[in-house]
Amino acid sequence: MAQLANTDGTTHSWSKSSWRAKPRVQMPDYTDEAALNAVEAQLSKYPPLVFAGEARTLKKSLAAVSRGEAFLLQGGDCAESFAQFSADTIRDTFKVMLQMAMVLTHGAKVPVVKVGRMAGQFAKPRSAPTEVKDGQELPSYRGDIINELEFTPEARIPDPNKMLQAYTQAAATLNLLRAFSTGGYADVHQVHAWMLGFTDSEEAEKYRAMANRIGDTLDFMRAAGVNQDTAHTLQSVDFYTSHESLLLEYEEALCRIDTTSGLPIAGSGHMIWIGDRTRQPDGAHVEFARGVQNPIGLKCGPTTTADDLKVLMEKLNPNNEEGRLTLIARFGAGSVGEHLPRLVKTVQDEGANVVWSCDPMHGNTIKSVSGYKTRPFDSVLREVREFFDVHKAEGTVPGGVHFEMTGQDVTECTGGVRAVTDEDLSDRYHTACDPRLNASQALELAFLVAEELGDRVAEARAVG
Repeated sequence: MAQLANTDGTTHSWSKSSWRAKPRVQMPDYTDEAALNAVEAQLSKYPPLVFAGEARTLKKSLAAVSRGEAFLLQGGDCAESFAQFSADTIRDTFKVMLQMAMVLTHGAKVPVVKVGRMAGQFAKPRSAPTEVKDGQELPSYRGDIINELEFTPEARIPDPNKMLQAYTQAAATLNLLRAFSTGGYADVHQVHAWMLGFTDSEEAEKYRAMANRIGDTLDFMRAAGVNQDTAHTLQSVDFYTSHESLLLEYEEALCRIDTTSGLPIAGSGHMIWIGDRTRQPDGAHVEFARGVQNPIGLKCGPTTTADDLKVLMEKLNPNNEEGRLTLIARFGAGSVGEHLPRLVKTVQDEGANVVWSCDPMHGNTIKSVSGYKTRPFDSVLREVREFFDVHKAEGTVPGGVHFEMTGQDVTECTGGVRAVTDEDLSDRYHTACDPRLNASQALELAFLVAEELGDRVAEARAVG
């Protein structure tokens, strides 16, 4: 049992299974206990998917984000699918993340920390435990790691063996991401060439000037002798993985002891986060997350009170460590000004070290006229701008953004330069859960966020 320090200097015990004594929500009730025990035993023998040194490096990078010396880009799938898993899908999402990071780097004038919602984002919380179709009520679909999307009684039974398939897919995803990150695919000149394909289109003409400025910078660097042969950083990137730590049986089975520090590490992903529905201070999810050494994210929604936040910060970051805790704000366009300032002031009053990130997706989900869940691009952008405005008013650091997006040409969110309409949603609506930005919308949003960042950099320089 690990002994974790309270803020008053006392200690209390934690183990990777201590969450089992706490109230649990948004988790399945497995009917075959013997099968569940067998899967957990098997997973506990598998190698961890990520390593402690990688998580420590990410934490240092996030510490820089908290000080305004870097910017966080976190994005990827709403819920990873077994059926849609392919090398092309991984490549396309990674490719768009690199393009977004380049644009944001240009705007913010600081390094961009790239964290994918990948290689572990298999489970999803649901607003209701059951759903009804054609008069039949069945348990809700909770992600491929738990049950199946098909609307049949058999498909909706939680199956512990799906954890083994999730592990295998996560391992394969990480293997490919590591190859892409260091094998030359991430070369900065190639990333810029991809971006030009977007800005050369008539609809994206307004972003061409920024793309040209980036190109001029790369040309200057090349002329000065800084190229792939002389600077390794131009052709490789650090890329991390993250997911919501919702299925705690899976998380516990992959928890390991770091041989360097002797402390527990979540081996399922570099960063894990706690959702807005599972952030109960005395709940199972907070209990598990407080004991592992990884960077932790905490979703903060409209119902998050100042008192809630104080307790959660004490539990999740008792040593007030830089880079340990990322607060991910998700309120909905038009509501940021009502809710975010009180939380920012709470953090300031407590003297807490946090990264502030904006999730403009989850508070802006609507039902379209055609019956599809969607997210209007304008609402997503508005929430990002409101997030920046609040931090400007409070004199705090708007550290990052958190998007649900894909490299595929889906039609799930309306709007953007290529104007996905309500009528278009049925064309390529592939998500199993929530609507995602497509590649064009994600890159456009990066340009617009970069403009916001660029304006703030210019203002800071003028004041300085």
